[in-house]
Amino acid sequence: MQPEQAGISSTDLASAAPAKRRFEVKEILLRYALVLVLFVFVIVLGLSNASFFTLSNFNVVLLQVSTNALLATGATYVILTGGIDLSVGSVVGMSGVAAAMVAQRDGVPWTVAAVATGVLAGGAIGLLNGLLVAVARVPAFVATLGTMTIALGIAYVLSDGQPISGLSDAFLAVSDQLYGFPIPVILMVLAVIVSWLHLSRTRVGLHIYAAGGNPQAARVAGVNLRAILVLVYTISGLLAGLAGVVLASRATAGIATTGTGYELNAIAAAVIGGISLMGGRGSIFGTVFGFMIIGVLDNGLNILNVSPFYQLIIKGVIIIGAVFIDSTLNRKDD
Repeated sequence: MQPEQAGISSTDLASAAPAKRRFEVKEILLRYALVLVLFVFVIVLGLSNASFFTLSNFNVVLLQVSTNALLATGATYVILTGGIDLSVGSVVGMSGVAAAMVAQRDGVPWTVAAVATGVLAGGAIGLLNGLLVAVARVPAFVATLGTMTIALGIAYVLSDGQPISGLSDAFLAVSDQLYGFPIPVILMVLAVIVSWLHLSRTRVGLHIYAAGGNPQAARVAGVNLRAILVLVYTISGLLAGLAGVVLASRATAGIATTGTGYELNAIAAAVIGGISLMGGRGSIFGTVFGFMIIGVLDNGLNILNVSPFYQLIIKGVIIIGAVFIDSTLNRKDD
């Protein structure tokens, strides 16, 4: 049907086109508003402090973000399904304590056992989260809030509230360097690559997106939603356990509270990177951008000697801004 037959003149179409373009430009500016603001911040910081753009400072940033990168990667899996995991901060502490208890013994076999203990301890809490959400139908916020307290309690019980020190040299080498590259950074890169391949190149990855984008349609298409939910929470727990092992090695001790508040940085990195809290939308590379932004922001504010208290306020504002942008774009899509 021609436009004129539908009662629409060519003039109307011509006038509508610029409006559509304006809308697209406005949407692009909205979507990347935080990027623009933080880009300006980085430029200003680099001009005001010569040490910011040095290679050594970049290496410091990479090492600082490596732990949050593992947690944010796990958070990406969970948020893609429309869920949330508040327990990872406590899991980091619990896993670090569990690993440190084994790592007090010398020898490579004991170090391997310590790493496995920490990772599996995190995976156990993740599995519990998945079962609570998928099988018991407990809302993710409530389920992971409960396991957050449980994991912290277990960490205190295991450590008796005291740091577990005296760790073997082999375990401390977990956070050392390999061929000149920090092992935590290598683990970060591997986690990102494996997650990207898993989410974008496998049927399971497609099911994860489907479970968050349209659960009803996914169920009709034969996707096992319960299995997917259990899987993503378990992955989040395993990565939190690995992060706990790395932090215990870096801190030379297992400390129950070492991961306190880390869950907020992980969620913030995913959301800032464009992972929709509604589920089913986003990319692991967006998460990479998110945790790098947080790392650069932390590093820059520290260089400027900004109080940690004000840094928390700034992070909170950024998180609110990211969620606002996400909800606004979702309303437009609807």
